[in-house]
Amino acid sequence: MRRIVLQTGAAVKGKADATRVILTSYMSGDTQKTFYLETFGCQMNVHDSEKVIGTLVQQGYRQVETVEQADLILYNTCSIRDKAEQKVFHRLADFKKLQAQGKRFGVLGCVAQQEGDKVFERAPHVSLVCGSASYRNLPEMLVQIEAGKRATGLDDRQTDECFETEFTARTNPYRGYITIIEGCDKFCAYCVVPFTRGKERSRTSESVLAEARQLVDLGYSEIQLLGQNVNSYKDPAGKKSFAELLAAVGEVPGMRRVRFTTSHPRDFGRDIVEAIDATPTLCDHVHLPVQSGSNHVLDAMQRLYTREQYLERIGWMKAATREISITTDVIVGFPGETEADFEQTLNLLEEVGYDGVFTFKYSPRPNTPALELEDAISDQEKARRLEVLMSRQREIQINQNKKHIGKTSEVMVEGHNQARGQWIGRTSQNKTLNFTAPDDATPKVGTYADVTILSTFPNSLLGQMVI
Repeated sequence: MRRIVLQTGAAVKGKADATRVILTSYMSGDTQKTFYLETFGCQMNVHDSEKVIGTLVQQGYRQVETVEQADLILYNTCSIRDKAEQKVFHRLADFKKLQAQGKRFGVLGCVAQQEGDKVFERAPHVSLVCGSASYRNLPEMLVQIEAGKRATGLDDRQTDECFETEFTARTNPYRGYITIIEGCDKFCAYCVVPFTRGKERSRTSESVLAEARQLVDLGYSEIQLLGQNVNSYKDPAGKKSFAELLAAVGEVPGMRRVRFTTSHPRDFGRDIVEAIDATPTLCDHVHLPVQSGSNHVLDAMQRLYTREQYLERIGWMKAATREISITTDVIVGFPGETEADFEQTLNLLEEVGYDGVFTFKYSPRPNTPALELEDAISDQEKARRLEVLMSRQREIQINQNKKHIGKTSEVMVEGHNQARGQWIGRTSQNKTLNFTAPDDATPKVGTYADVTILSTFPNSLLGQMVI
């Protein structure tokens, strides 16, 4: 038996106080319609899948663990990188043989929105193509595909339609996600998101706070606020800025931790740092993608800020009372990036001292301005630069993590590695802290424990639970 929580959505019906909750148990032997859902991509896609699951369960479907068990096979897709897109179509091709068993297939999310009806041409056995802003229409589309028809739900980039669904399945047992803004208006030269997610649309602060209170009532103590550019949030009711919303969510009774991702440097204000300093429940971690340390490349990328402006924001965080962990994204091999540009990115890593960096090789994406630029950098050179950058960052992280030895940090317990006899926890700074615990003090997943850090690795810390 598997249990999830179905949560009604306050934003959809314009209410600020929707609190009705339905508990649903899945029984492996019943005769419900079944579905299999695989998710590719970021945390927003993971949360989008929770919305899809909630809608399907409400419509009488039961989630199963394998494609063989499923009547309906769904892929919630990402198109940020070319390989993620290719993986989806390879997966669809692999399972085409299952069509003869009466199974139906659907492509959801960014690839669905990007390719539209072309999905049917590349994978004729697909019955459903649906972009993320159309998930609210899934019940009608399910009726169509159950009748043997194809169904398409594609979103106008200029849509003002709400991106929330009436039902959300809370499948993560300890961390609740809340999307507060959808879409992007930045149009970075390499990025397909403005075309797959549409323009920026924000929820009211009242509906966000209502959902946060509801999640606490459900037993969640950690909440993560989501958006392609989460700090570009603009309250439609004009009541709260993003920093004020952060603080308000952090002050919800029973709240223990509040995270947010991803921020855009252009809209990152000093007031966000002040909110983190003033509100202990706001996690002392900021993910602030820089993409390049070169003004020449930043301009070509249309990032709308300079290296100097970015470092000014880093300075605000370095000057905070709390020690804020800083992570970032970097793209290497963008068209026109010289060796000197690349060196400036390496120098930026040293200057900031990042706690973590997500690195990517540039890959051209459909509809993006960068397609018009000559991509003269070979894949081999991109790979070399990526390796150099990762090696440099590894050394930085080794030194950064050593600073924590001897300190005690509170972790949320996220699991247990039985082979190693270690518990897995995450600090407020979003660092993985594996630890041992006495036999008579076994921690419980989803609770919190104090851990003294004894040693470190490039990507994690190791410690012992404090009794």
